[in-house]
Amino acid sequence: MAYDYAGEGSLDYMPCRYGRSRLLFRGPRRDLSGRFVAVLGGIEAYGRYIPQPYPALLEAGLGSRVVNLGCPNAGPDAWLGDPAVMEVVARAEVVVVQVPGAADLSNRYYTVHPRRNDRFLRASPMLQTIYRGVDFTDFSFTRHMLRSLFAADPVRFALVAEELRASWSARMAGLLAGIPGRKVLLWMADAPPGPRRDAPFGEPVLVDAAMMEAAAVRADAVVTVVPSAVARAQGTEGMVFPAMAEPAARGLPGVTAHEEVAAALLPVLREVM
Repeated sequence: MAYDYAGEGSLDYMPCRYGRSRLLFRGPRRDLSGRFVAVLGGIEAYGRYIPQPYPALLEAGLGSRVVNLGCPNAGPDAWLGDPAVMEVVARAEVVVVQVPGAADLSNRYYTVHPRRNDRFLRASPMLQTIYRGVDFTDFSFTRHMLRSLFAADPVRFALVAEELRASWSARMAGLLAGIPGRKVLLWMADAPPGPRRDAPFGEPVLVDAAMMEAAAVRADAVVTVVPSAVARAQGTEGMVFPAMAEPAARGLPGVTAHEEVAAALLPVLREVM
């Protein structure tokens, strides 16, 4: 079990749980009575190193409660496998779902940790047959494994990519169908959705425009945010982190990127609420 501790140069994330959930979310814990908006997402929604992540900015802009269900390393498997999380989103007036990648899903080829979905647990006999000679005990994380398999044989990797795309589409359909209220899909990435490709690079991994179009049918709105040149040039300015965490901080959206996400979401949320 992992906890966030505030130390020198660190933020106090006030980690909290809702109901019997085994996932830790960024606090402070919000009251779940009455009307509220929920945000499902990963480390970006959680706001690692960000004093005011976009869910907090949404709350300030809307003047109503926003429950931040962002959880680092969690995705559809963790959300769907946690009844307490699904109960919260079922009670929300609107749910913002930040689009996850397709890497961190259990599928016919491999299994991920049920809560820390970025953790690779085991390869199926089918994947071991496709990639004979690969020692899967070398891998602890899905992205490391996928990139290694792609480097070993891009042609065979196309089979893995197709399975991941199909798993993502099925899981997202199930997730959106399980949310009775209004739903807004948030694409937050360095580029808008593009054509299909098998290379497991970029975020969200392996998710293309066709997949987004299929998921959008089940949502009330789709918001696409690509950080501006100003946001990209900002680097880690305004972020709060220990010195040793600077490389990790540089790989995450900065303060201005979160502000741009909130600015794009606010008018959409006002319209659907």
